[in-house]
Amino acid sequence: MTEALRKSLFFMPGRRRKLPCIRGCGGIMGAITERGMHMPELSKRVGTFTDSVIRRMTRISDEYGAINLSQGFPDFDPPKAMLDRLAQIAYQGPHQYSITFGAQNIREAIARKEGRSFGRPVDPATEVVVTCGGTEAMMCAMMTVCNPGDKVLVFSPFYENYGADAILSGAEPIYIPLVPPAYNFDRRALEDGFKQGAKAIILCNPSNPCGKVFMRGELEFIGSLALKYDAFVITDEVYEHIVYAPHHHVCMASLPGMYEHTITCNSLSKTYSITGWRLGYIVGPAAVIEAARKVHDFLTVGAAAPLQEAATVGLNFPESYYRDLQKLYTGKKKYFLDGLDRIGLKHNDPQGSYFVLVDISDFLALPQFAGMSDLEFCEWMIKNIGVAAVPGSSFFREPVNNLIRLHFARGEDVLDEALRRLGKMSALLEKNHG
Repeated sequence: MTEALRKSLFFMPGRRRKLPCIRGCGGIMGAITERGMHMPELSKRVGTFTDSVIRRMTRISDEYGAINLSQGFPDFDPPKAMLDRLAQIAYQGPHQYSITFGAQNIREAIARKEGRSFGRPVDPATEVVVTCGGTEAMMCAMMTVCNPGDKVLVFSPFYENYGADAILSGAEPIYIPLVPPAYNFDRRALEDGFKQGAKAIILCNPSNPCGKVFMRGELEFIGSLALKYDAFVITDEVYEHIVYAPHHHVCMASLPGMYEHTITCNSLSKTYSITGWRLGYIVGPAAVIEAARKVHDFLTVGAAAPLQEAATVGLNFPESYYRDLQKLYTGKKKYFLDGLDRIGLKHNDPQGSYFVLVDISDFLALPQFAGMSDLEFCEWMIKNIGVAAVPGSSFFREPVNNLIRLHFARGEDVLDEALRRLGKMSALLEKNHG
């Protein structure tokens, strides 16, 4: 792939760009194959976004042997009890389809877990659907509630999938800025978005990439607008158990009057360190779940049956497991952020998740980086520093070019080496300002 082609594929949220054509053809209006044969027109929607920037940075990281702090997956094993159960299942089964919307035992475990969080019973028979990861859960929720042309509110910065989810479901995103450093939002701007006829709002809590944990008062205000304007709140609660004191996670569905207006999307990936198992779920009112099950069925049929059985062990863990998980990540956060402070890299202080945004403004001001985008800087980091990050512009609707995202879901030995390598960046600043 040429450098020009690679750059043209970079997706800037809110800036729709057509995919470049192959060999000078008419873009998505038709293409010439490598054998010189014409092919029919592709869907126009695929020309409005590109591949995931996060996953692309992983591929480049692998190519150069960098430490991958871009794509957010842990480098430590899942809980032993889950692995032991998976080993049993390898010989005992099940190995065929489960019920498309999830095996009975995992739906019962999800219902108990979420029922405790919501402060109300959840019916596993009618209010739960198991999905192929949180990614499918969000896509399924969007396709369940959105008609083509419906408006959906999205806080910016946002997890990059939300833009593509909106496009694929035919919805039009309206972006509401979260203002740093606390990443608060303007309440009038949010209500203005609802006034435009928004069908739903996507709420990532804790937020990826900025680590914001929405306070109860903020959630109550968002919920009041959803009730006032008869809209859904689609929540992404993947990092619900990775929250740092004094903050704590509050489920939108637990607030008075909000259960019927909330579609809760979640994943087992981060809580149990099983990102490769691709297990998620949706919980909501029976009428919503009945429709979501139809969408899910024709999207993926169902999640992997053996993995559902093994994951059920984790969903039945006692509350002490989640306290220990919070303690683990609290230690990792302190360890990594203290290291960033020692080498002089500016960063935010996440309230939840395992991501941190690092400010690269001082580097972009140096002559050797003049005119460089954050994407190009991340590629420079991989090749010259040996650490992979995600350019912040892939998360922002606003023209933000001075932030990169790193994650700290790694062992201390890996974090030590990453910090050692990142220290070369600090030395670069000292050299230029010396």
